[in-house]
Amino acid sequence: MDNGIAPNAKRLLYAGFMAILAAGVGFSIRAGILGQWAEQYGFTMTELGLITGGGLTGFGVIIILSSLIADRVGYGKLMVSAFVLHLLSAVLTLAAGAAFKAGGKPAAFQCLYWGMFLFAIGNGVCEAVVNPLVATLFPKEKTHYLNILHAGWPGGLIIGGLASYFMAAGAGDKAVAWQVQMSLFLIPVVIYGLMLLGQRFPKSEASEHGVSFGQMLAEFASPVLLVLLLIHALVGYVELGTDSWIGKITGAIMSDPKKGLLLFVYTSGLMFALRFFAGPIVHRTSPLGLLCASGVLGCIGLTLLGNATSIIYCVIAATVYACGKTFLWPTMLAVVSERFPKGGAVTIGAMGGVGMLSAGLLGGPGIGFKQDYHAAKQLQTENPAVYERYKASAPNTFLTFKTTGLDGSKVGVLEDEGKELTRANELLAKEGKKDENSANLLAWWTAAKPSAAQDKPLVQGASLHGGRMALKITAAVPATMAVLYLLLILYFKSRGGYKQVHIHGAGKKAEEVAEVS
Repeated sequence: MDNGIAPNAKRLLYAGFMAILAAGVGFSIRAGILGQWAEQYGFTMTELGLITGGGLTGFGVIIILSSLIADRVGYGKLMVSAFVLHLLSAVLTLAAGAAFKAGGKPAAFQCLYWGMFLFAIGNGVCEAVVNPLVATLFPKEKTHYLNILHAGWPGGLIIGGLASYFMAAGAGDKAVAWQVQMSLFLIPVVIYGLMLLGQRFPKSEASEHGVSFGQMLAEFASPVLLVLLLIHALVGYVELGTDSWIGKITGAIMSDPKKGLLLFVYTSGLMFALRFFAGPIVHRTSPLGLLCASGVLGCIGLTLLGNATSIIYCVIAATVYACGKTFLWPTMLAVVSERFPKGGAVTIGAMGGVGMLSAGLLGGPGIGFKQDYHAAKQLQTENPAVYERYKASAPNTFLTFKTTGLDGSKVGVLEDEGKELTRANELLAKEGKKDENSANLLAWWTAAKPSAAQDKPLVQGASLHGGRMALKITAAVPATMAVLYLLLILYFKSRGGYKQVHIHGAGKKAEEVAEVS
């Protein structure tokens, strides 16, 4: 050890970086292939939100559960488990096509939902390990190095976004199969596995001082920690929930899905670069000051995006939004680790888990529902007959709300004027096969085609309106966060200012002592 820093600290840091990068690659590619899933399997926006949300839900649950046992089981064993889970998730997700042929849309939905769930569990195990690990490896600079660790997330978004850009369909071209795109996340999985071979892992500060499990759980009696958990639920909703949809929505605003992907890559690049500078920024202000400013920028950015009408407008708005969301997640983890070190992996894991659960249960489905609701409402108002032609066969629900959105497969057929549907049915006919779902969709298209030219601008306009409204409504979330951060700043100011806390003593005598400024 050198000044409390393990000799393999940087290697473990960047192994964790690659593990989070793998999660980012999978997340980004999934966002880019939602349209293919909708068209091939007939999913509505809400159903797609449930699939993406299911992954985030699994992520949240497993972070919490893994954090409870992290120090007892050992970080190394948990990372091996994560590696295996990543492989299993790939097998199940890639089986969706065969499942659709055998059991139709419900079977494909189950494969994708549970495949994303397992993928998220693998990611969750990784996150349960790498967050307390990095906080332990760099006790004096937690905010700085946790932000560097989580630069892996936008790094993965960049790789996945570029992959989607070059593999998506261009004019007259066919998109690379979504199965090929989704498999790319396995590359960083293998890399992080190799980097962790033969490495020794330290224990958390709490474990080193003999803090009992009961003492760790007792930290949740703190009102400040409970407020931080509430805020992080909002962080998960606005950051990850919005990221599930933002490429698709901005692509619609700019009338080009590929431009939406490039904008997503651009904002991810900003996040990647900025997260390496969290330390110097925090030295000039404080973690809570950085978070409060981030909440304000996030609100402004989403509001601007919801009103964007041009490419330049989108770029400016997305830049503001990216600056707003960059530091939220890792800095929140750092605050909890700095203020509640006796919580060890449990408190920092609870933060990550709550954020992911919120994104999965509320963010992804909620933003999808808002799109369905406002798109359907506008189309019903403008032309009820067109809405009847393109509406889904069953209503979608979110919490206590209900709406019948637009059918993703029908909208997809309208977008490419039935070219892919016709080609698929011709291939089936040549092989002497028949797919009931495809045949029913073709029959629908035959009836809808004569009015397609008039329907298309109305359907596109309604979908765009739904996306814009979803962003504008979601802007209220970071605004609420900014207010809560300001209240915390005032609270700490009344108690002498925000200070990092360290553990002194051992076992039952272990006490948290604020560092001297």
